[in-house]
Amino acid sequence: LEEFLNFTRLKTSWRKSILIDYYSAGFLWAKEMNFSLMQLSVFMDLLNFILENISDKHMTLGDNLKELERAMTETGKTASEQEGDLNFFSIEQAKAIIDYFVNSLFKYYRVYEYLFHGPR
Repeated sequence: LEEFLNFTRLKTSWRKSILIDYYSAGFLWAKEMNFSLMQLSVFMDLLNFILENISDKHMTLGDNLKELERAMTETGKTASEQEGDLNFFSIEQAKAIIDYFVNSLFKYYRVYEYLFHGPR
């Protein structure tokens, strides 16, 4: 593919490019959801948390899903206490976040495992 596209001289890290694309897509999606600044920050933290679970902790898909559930529950409690709000993310927003992660990352979990742990 590199030769076909004449990218043989570029020193591009495919891993970095994929991660930049994923973070950018997540940020734009959260902006489209009209999240507040605090909600946007928490969403990006969750996105980073999930990727770190794959890259650093070598978590299985099942374990990462459990960690996401735990993190969303704890984040909601902590952020709500700080903001004085009982519902940090609405139920609809929480469902949308889970759907986003399922469709953008969990569906392609093996690809992300390969990205972080496959041969270079």
